Amino acid sequence: MLLPETDIPHFPPTELADADGLVAFGGKLSTDWLLSAYIQGIFPWFNQGDPILWWSPDPRMVLFPHHLKIAKSMRPYFNQKKFRTTTNTSFEQVLRACSQTKRRGQKGTWITESMVEAYLKMHLSGWAHSVEVWNPNGNLVGGLYGLVIGKVFFGESMFSREKNASKFGFISWIQLLTAHGIKLIDCQIYSEHLQSLGAMEISREEFKSYLKEWTATTERLKLV
Repeated sequence: MLLPETDIPHFPPTELADADGLVAFGGKLSTDWLLSAYIQGIFPWFNQGDPILWWSPDPRMVLFPHHLKIAKSMRPYFNQKKFRTTTNTSFEQVLRACSQTKRRGQKGTWITESMVEAYLKMHLSGWAHSVEVWNPNGNLVGGLYGLVIGKVFFGESMFSREKNASKFGFISWIQLLTAHGIKLIDCQIYSEHLQSLGAMEISREEFKSYLKEWTATTERLKLV
């Protein structure tokens, strides 16, 4: 389904998505469109030169914070404070580092310049957040970013320049989100890496039921 580029977002029911989870194409990457999409369990994912593609896969990969797994191999990183994390101090750096990370089986990047601009606006309006991971020399060696709507964190991407840096950032972020009452982490699609951290697949229907309950509030996350 081709979506018009109107100011008011409109998506077809996710039940009409094809077997791969494609819901529609077109529309806009404005803050209103993105918020409407995420609340309905839809996210944009497309390559440079392609129209905006909107997805809602079934099943959906999620992590319930209380299911977070911290491997024994990660404990020295925390006990010895091998890394330091910050939040929202270098959002654009994290975003661009994620876009430049080469990933197995993927040609180019789906974090296009239009996506960068869209999520920078989401960050400035208080919806999108980043986690930065720094080594003892003060170098940015890992990070991740995503959106928080209500009690749900919608993870978008992460990167790592040193072993376990992104995993360290992810674990630290989930612990912080848990302290702020976040109930669900959207991981979008299956990966062994996320499964090793405690993520699991649930049906699209179940996922949307959680969104209906936990994204009802429009209050933005305030990290203090």
